[in-house]
Amino acid sequence: MILVGQYDSPYVRRVAVSLRVLGFTYEHDTRSVFGDFDSMRQINPVGRIPSLVLDDGEALIDSVAILDWLDQTVGPERALLPPGGTARRRALRLIALATGAIDKAGASIYERVVRPSARRWLEWLQRCRIQAAGALAALAAEPWPPAAALDQAQITTACMLRYVQMADPELLPAGRYPALEALSLRCEVRPEFQATYPAQYVLPRGT
Repeated sequence: MILVGQYDSPYVRRVAVSLRVLGFTYEHDTRSVFGDFDSMRQINPVGRIPSLVLDDGEALIDSVAILDWLDQTVGPERALLPPGGTARRRALRLIALATGAIDKAGASIYERVVRPSARRWLEWLQRCRIQAAGALAALAAEPWPPAAALDQAQITTACMLRYVQMADPELLPAGRYPALEALSLRCEVRPEFQATYPAQYVLPRGT
């Protein structure tokens, strides 16, 4: 298998962590959606990441589809998302909050960094950051038991936290969300997270 995309994307990283947690081996294709856009579109017509190219050549696109394939492949006993019921609904809610924070923090970055300064929409920027902050506060209010088995809600949330810390640290000042800080620390010391650690987030420019 080949995982396409760089680890500074929390969507790529959550797939990479999940692959490692579940015991899959993969090659890592680090093409950039900015620097290698035309090449990327040969794998995913939308030119987005991540993609997972299976051994038979089939390309799975979008992290949701990839994670679903992983869970289906390992079966319900090892799947990182509960198969149904209240547990699944709660996990999906937490994941939706985490991906919402990713999307809104990312949108605010693009507005501040990519869009020419004369064309920036400050009201939209403020709205995106309010939405990201709302998702973070909602996640911080949830229980994150230290002894809980690692699942997709924890993986996605931890990947989101590292991304926001790199890309928009004002949204995550030290000490504001102790429960989320503790979750991040527990996850980041694991080998699956260490192996996919995005040491630096490079803001896209000129796109």
